[in-house]
Amino acid sequence: MAVDQQAVRRHLSEFASSRRGVEAYVEPPTNVTATTVILIAHDGEWTRRAAGSRQAAFELAAGLGVPVYDVLQTGYPSRMREWNSRQRGKG
Repeated sequence: MAVDQQAVRRHLSEFASSRRGVEAYVEPPTNVTATTVILIAHDGEWTRRAAGSRQAAFELAAGLGVPVYDVLQTGYPSRMREWNSRQRGKG
């Protein structure tokens, strides 16, 4: 799967620089997606982008200067689930 690394880097950088307490989580590939990076802010707001490979995902996240974790080892923070629940309640 081809990934526009510049577009991904730009999007993640804008998200990280405009929110507080951002952490990155690297997600493994699935049958339908490549390896992804998900950024989660202090309030649980999140964004996800394909990174292409595990190495690229960790490099993208490290380049943002935010903590980076392997989601298979840490799981997702509860603040993300809470944010998702709040968003569903707005509809």
